[in-house]
Amino acid sequence: MNSKCCLLCFGNKKINNLPVAEPLVKSFSANGIYFDRVQFCAYDDPEEIARSISECKGVYSHLVLWCPSAMEEALKGYAEKLFSGTFDNFGVLSAGGVKVFIILSDAVCKLDAAEASKIISADCGKAVGRAYVKTVGAPPAAIGGAVSKAKEICADCDFNVSDSYSDVCIEIVYPLTLPKATFDEVVRVLVSRLNDYVYALEDTALERRLFELLKLRRMKISVAESFTGGGLAKRLVSVPGISEVYFEGLNTYSNESKMKRLNVGEMTLKQFGAVSENTASEMAEGLIATGDCDIAVSTTGIAGPDSDMTMKPVGLLYIGVSTRELTSVYKYELKGSRMSVTETAINLALFHVFKTLK
Repeated sequence: MNSKCCLLCFGNKKINNLPVAEPLVKSFSANGIYFDRVQFCAYDDPEEIARSISECKGVYSHLVLWCPSAMEEALKGYAEKLFSGTFDNFGVLSAGGVKVFIILSDAVCKLDAAEASKIISADCGKAVGRAYVKTVGAPPAAIGGAVSKAKEICADCDFNVSDSYSDVCIEIVYPLTLPKATFDEVVRVLVSRLNDYVYALEDTALERRLFELLKLRRMKISVAESFTGGGLAKRLVSVPGISEVYFEGLNTYSNESKMKRLNVGEMTLKQFGAVSENTASEMAEGLIATGDCDIAVSTTGIAGPDSDMTMKPVGLLYIGVSTRELTSVYKYELKGSRMSVTETAINLALFHVFKTLK
């Protein structure tokens, strides 16, 4: 039997509890265990429960049953009959080369993801390390192409790609016996193919990486937001010690505020509109002109769900980045919900500041 893992999540299918299981999946992955199959099953459908568990027999060497405590005894009874074994006091059944784990979704139990991961790792003889390549704004095709090329170099490596509003993390899970030269080549391929989008080779947050760079450069940053409505400032001030490099954040939502607080020209707003390259540029330059910061970033756009009177498209975004020497403006047309485009805009803005400083 192949060393394959399956996670069956039991809950109220009518309200779709699957997202609730995401922390569990992340806990397993943090310990080097990745599921070949994750399925959500209705807790009140005996036929589906029986079918889902039965389908796993002979296919998976490790089966995790994630369920509310009210289902624990019923699931144990069914699994014990199917696999001809008995659960121990920790909620682990071992029989015929298969291990079944019971983890409760609504109560503390002796078995958790970390303990189950240790057992699975020991069974599989896994001794792995992890490395990371973190990017922002990379096209999906570029990510896919880079990972495919890295897989050609080392088939023994696993590549887990997670995307959080265009902030993409490529986690490399590799056997500790892997030759250093091979590992270095895997990383080199990923970085060289995604070089324009990389901000870290470790598992660190984008705002933390920017803070470290600002501190290294002994520079202060200010932000002026319209599109992101204060979200950019919130991300920055979430970093401990940010006061060393953060001067101010302005949420200049109205045209009057842009003119009064940032000295955006009235003619600029009339001729080009609040959502324009010119306005984004003048917003950032207005902060730099005060002399209180070394780099400034601005955001202006249409977050939705509806467009404004200008009929410019929802998702249109301009990011201005200004230093005392140069101002650059970046244009995007983002897709998705209001929250999605706003969070993506925050990541893109932080990244463009990072790239300017780098």
